[in-house]
Amino acid sequence: MKLRRITGILVAAATVTALASGCSGSGTNTDGSYRYTSPTPSGTTWPIADRKPAENFTGNLLGGGTSSSATAGGGGSSTISLAQQAGKVVVINFWATWCGPCTTETPQFDSVYRAYKSKGVQFLGIDTMNYPPSSAQAFVKDFDITYPMIYDQQGEVALRLGSIPAKGLPFTVLVDKAGRVAVVHIGVMSPKDLEPLLDTLIAES
Repeated sequence: MKLRRITGILVAAATVTALASGCSGSGTNTDGSYRYTSPTPSGTTWPIADRKPAENFTGNLLGGGTSSSATAGGGGSSTISLAQQAGKVVVINFWATWCGPCTTETPQFDSVYRAYKSKGVQFLGIDTMNYPPSSAQAFVKDFDITYPMIYDQQGEVALRLGSIPAKGLPFTVLVDKAGRVAVVHIGVMSPKDLEPLLDTLIAES
């Protein structure tokens, strides 16, 4: 009877430990970079000690570096990388024109970008699994989206950035000034959700 009770306590303790580690939401690849395990609790960032480095990615700018969104922060190049944003808070938003909520969220994100770009914040839009690219190019032009957009038909960026599930859009990743994943938000994110998180990350030393 006593042995059964001890066994039960040990199993319960192991379960709590497993749940606690799962709640960190920040797994690690073999190279020490971030790997997705769960989204961030709403309205919070991962504690600095729990954050893992975001793996670098490079993508082709939507419009080949000629559209207004491509040249914003792109230096006139046809590609842009996460590594080029070193020292900035980076908002990486995954979207597509076939995603109804995305077409509402993206213009709102552009308004936040315009307000925060002078504070050391960069936005990168990832046009994911969207074909043809002309539909996204037309959307960017019609809504005057000013932050850089990467065309990623295969959904490779989400895999590179920690194997984040790309089954549903939109979702958003925030990377802190040290290049670590601080937030993974699955679903629509409003400006009132995003701005307090940006303020927190901007204030970090």
